[in-house]
Amino acid sequence: MTVRLRMALHGTRHNRIFHLVAIDHRRRRDAKPIELLGVFEPSPKLDKVGEHSYKTMKWSVDRIKYWLGVGAVPSKPVTRFLEWGGIIPPDSGYSSKPLSPQHLGTHPNPQSSTQCGS
Repeated sequence: MTVRLRMALHGTRHNRIFHLVAIDHRRRRDAKPIELLGVFEPSPKLDKVGEHSYKTMKWSVDRIKYWLGVGAVPSKPVTRFLEWGGIIPPDSGYSSKPLSPQHLGTHPNPQSSTQCGS
């Protein structure tokens, strides 16, 4: 059984809540998960002063690391969340896009390039 870490959609229209779940990859999006790992509320909330709005993400880091350790594969949006939260490094094997030299902190050496021609 292949386990995926992905988002399940809950809540009413204009008041969506996403659950970060560990689930069998063959199950539908909102099926009963193996385990609930976190909750993401994308609707902006105002702080007590009322000046700044923020979105909340509550998750169990230990359980997420456990599932990643036993071979669960995160979906692309979950990979992005885990990278933003610092749970997995940006250069992990879960990222589908290769990092540019700018992100790696190295710059290509223009003198080492080969030239064709006369």
